[in-house]
Amino acid sequence: MGGASRFRSASRSRLGLSGRLFLLTVAFVVLAEILVFVPLLASYRLSRLSDRVAAAQVAALVLRAAPEGNVSGDLARRLLAELGARAIAVRDGEAWRLLAVEPVPEAVAETVDLREQDWTGAVRGAFRTLLFPADKPIRAVGNGRGGLGAVEVLVDEAPLRDRLVAFALRLLAACAVIAAIAAGLVFFVLQRTIVRPVLRLARNIAAFADDPERPDRPASGPRRTDEIGQAEAALARMEVALGGELRQKRRLAELGLSVSKINHELRNLLTTAQLLGDRFETSSDPLVQRVAPRLVATLDRAIRFCEATLAYGRATEPSPQRRMVALAPLLDELPDLGGLMPAAGVQVSVRAPDDLEIDADPEQLLRALTNLVRNAVQAHAASRTQGAHVEIEGFRDGARGSGRVTILVSDNGPGVPPRARANLFSAFQGSTRPGGTGLGLAIASELVRLNGGTLGLDETASGACFRLVIPDRAAQAKAA
Repeated sequence: MGGASRFRSASRSRLGLSGRLFLLTVAFVVLAEILVFVPLLASYRLSRLSDRVAAAQVAALVLRAAPEGNVSGDLARRLLAELGARAIAVRDGEAWRLLAVEPVPEAVAETVDLREQDWTGAVRGAFRTLLFPADKPIRAVGNGRGGLGAVEVLVDEAPLRDRLVAFALRLLAACAVIAAIAAGLVFFVLQRTIVRPVLRLARNIAAFADDPERPDRPASGPRRTDEIGQAEAALARMEVALGGELRQKRRLAELGLSVSKINHELRNLLTTAQLLGDRFETSSDPLVQRVAPRLVATLDRAIRFCEATLAYGRATEPSPQRRMVALAPLLDELPDLGGLMPAAGVQVSVRAPDDLEIDADPEQLLRALTNLVRNAVQAHAASRTQGAHVEIEGFRDGARGSGRVTILVSDNGPGVPPRARANLFSAFQGSTRPGGTGLGLAIASELVRLNGGTLGLDETASGACFRLVIPDRAAQAKAA
């Protein structure tokens, strides 16, 4: 099953981002409405008590207008029934007037002073009335009107609780409707603006995992300018770049297999050439005697390199066998490379102190230098430079064993074009001439790096100058 199919089945098998987002939105909306519900409940209870006090003030005016402050029992019952109260007490100057039919209870469930609003106490009182009602009345105190002082009224809690329950139910129903509408709107907006684009990104990633080398990948959707749009654009760029890299790696792998086959045949040819070279060593010709050992050594190195390539399946360099070796004898093998292209007439010169020693694998160092000099000679041949020459200079910085050796390979050729500098040491990308593969500099850089050194290109007014630096191992250990 592909990655996209697995993604779809996983989305169906568990609560996805949309479901979690909806539940989270509902939870937040409900929490916000709870924070509104509690004060509204307390405010409703206070308003009901305030209404009773206001009605008691009107009754107090009737009581004050009665002769000698007395009213008939029938009128008192009617007034208290209309108020929904057990008793009313009014302070008129220094005296208190009481309107009651039944004996006044000695204790009350709660005293609510409307003149001093305490919201913490109001919330506690509302929940007490709602959840734990008492048989005793509630005493509400407020300011009087028309010259009256304080007004107190005793109210039964049961009718107040009934009204409070009804209000709480209506408020809960309204909150539920508002929560559903708000959560739905928020969910719809987030679904369109966030969830769908994220799911589209996830599907694109899964599809890319199924076929990363697909060149005609479909567009990810309408372009957006926000962060998700930037993520989609970055993903598209990454898929294009990574797909190209993977296609190139696949081609290189196929090329590596082909090179391995070529190496197998080349090794057989080099073995035959080595046998012929061994016969040259028995010749009495002085020129042959001088050239034959170098030819045999070169063929031997080529055979060993082919065998190492075949052994690992690709051109992997073995670990270097570093030791202190004299540099001058190694450089003496390089001037003959100027004859690779006789028509170019390239002169190769070397300069290094006889006592200069370098801490490196001599075979790998010689191969790196050979690649650098061969590149310079081929560049001269391509540009047909007049008076072409290549100079190799070696010198030491610091004491033996704790310093470093620098080798400069410079020429007066056309130099390195700017477009080739970025990938100068990358295989198949850093070629400086038409038809080149870029392998020479890549191999040289790898060989130098294996020996703990660096290979770089110096800035020069003309030509090219490669700087090869290999520090002594003691200096490397100290720097680390």
